[in-house]
Amino acid sequence: MSGAGNGEGGLMGMIPFIAIIIIIYFFMIRPQAKKAKEQKEMISSLKKGDKIITIGGFYGTITEVKDSSFLVNLGKDTIVEISKDSVSTVQGKPEAKA
Repeated sequence: MSGAGNGEGGLMGMIPFIAIIIIIYFFMIRPQAKKAKEQKEMISSLKKGDKIITIGGFYGTITEVKDSSFLVNLGKDTIVEISKDSVSTVQGKPEAKA
């Protein structure tokens, strides 16, 4: 008879671990995926003339859009090519309210 009791105890013992996994999903993984989606949408909407800030802290204006990169004017005829993933934020555009 003690065998039947052990099966129920094992399931009851796993409930806290399952609850922790669910909490981690809703408070860490899901918001991070949502933020990544918003970042991807922001990058895909960028066009020539948009003012940006890179993840390295450089401020510039997009002069040309390529498949996987941008040409960015940093000022005084300094033009660099950056990866699209290097864009942190867009200047002058209000952030969407949640």
